[in-house]
Amino acid sequence: MDNAYDGLTDAGEEKHWAFGTGFTAALAGVGRDIPAVDRDSLTAYCLMLGDDALVYSQRLAEWCSRAPELEEDVALANIALDLLGQARLLLSRAAEVEDAGRDEDALAYLRDERQFRNVRLVELDCGPGPGGDFGTTIARLLVFSTWRLAVFQRLVSSADPVLAAVAAKGVKELAYHRDHAAQWVLRLAGGTEYSRERIVAGLDKVWAFTEELFATHPIEAELDGVAVDPAAARAEFDQVIDTVLSAASLERPQTTQVAALAGQAGRDGIHTEAMGYLLAELQHIARSMPGAVW
Repeated sequence: MDNAYDGLTDAGEEKHWAFGTGFTAALAGVGRDIPAVDRDSLTAYCLMLGDDALVYSQRLAEWCSRAPELEEDVALANIALDLLGQARLLLSRAAEVEDAGRDEDALAYLRDERQFRNVRLVELDCGPGPGGDFGTTIARLLVFSTWRLAVFQRLVSSADPVLAAVAAKGVKELAYHRDHAAQWVLRLAGGTEYSRERIVAGLDKVWAFTEELFATHPIEAELDGVAVDPAAARAEFDQVIDTVLSAASLERPQTTQVAALAGQAGRDGIHTEAMGYLLAELQHIARSMPGAVW
């Protein structure tokens, strides 16, 4: 072809790479059997993992064109896309198991705040606007990716073939996310006095939500052999975090944990004030034009 744009004309679907087609499906060849567990519980678990990725992807996308370096702008956007890909697969599995006529779009755009099951860490406003900064974004990326990678490394053995396949794909992405965050922690801690101050403040802010990551939810306890007990990932998480902090000559934060409300937190649909604003932006177009396709 004479130029790169010729491939976007009516030359067959395999040529329409720019529109997301022409690629092998991420779960091609993976069995769709549903394990012999309570379907409502399995749906809820898929939503937990999918909502974590969806909401955090939205937060990272806020940095597009606003990161301190062009390379970091691209890196954060790619990490957001990785998580969005995980979210799509997990929400699609939730819809498949639920079998109630909803699809991934309905789950992403048409649920209300109390129906989202993500941990509160991912919804915090750490973006480039008021309430957050780059140091806090890097601190959260380190904590989240270290935790999720430890969980996904165990999820590859899930009795649910789709969850196992999503985890196998995700560990490669999350390993990069964790490494990228760790390098930035070292860079900020060893840079200027101000950059060190910002990463310390960022770690203090996000650390207040770490205990929630390892609290075993009844859904996770019920799905033995399918779900991962997050408490089992604590030792690996601590080892990695301590290694990074030691290399950066930083102390582990001693921040008081943000308590659950009457024993309930993000996994139960109890969120921070920031969640409503995030969903308003995320869902605006879909709710403004119900039934529209694009």
